[in-house]
Amino acid sequence: MSIDSGLCIGSGQCALTAPAVFGSDDDGFGLVRPGSEDGRGDPLLNEAVRACPVQAINFAED
Repeated sequence: MSIDSGLCIGSGQCALTAPAVFGSDDDGFGLVRPGSEDGRGDPLLNEAVRACPVQAINFAED
């Protein structure tokens, strides 16, 4: 899982929806929190992916 920094507009929806997986950098853009790179343990992960207004989160379910 990753966030495409070229697409991210810093809306913060990912961090609001799944704060255990996502946060924001010093400039306010989304980031995947260290240690939660796969995020599969968070039940809100799929909702966070859907909440991104520019689909900047790259995540493929197995």
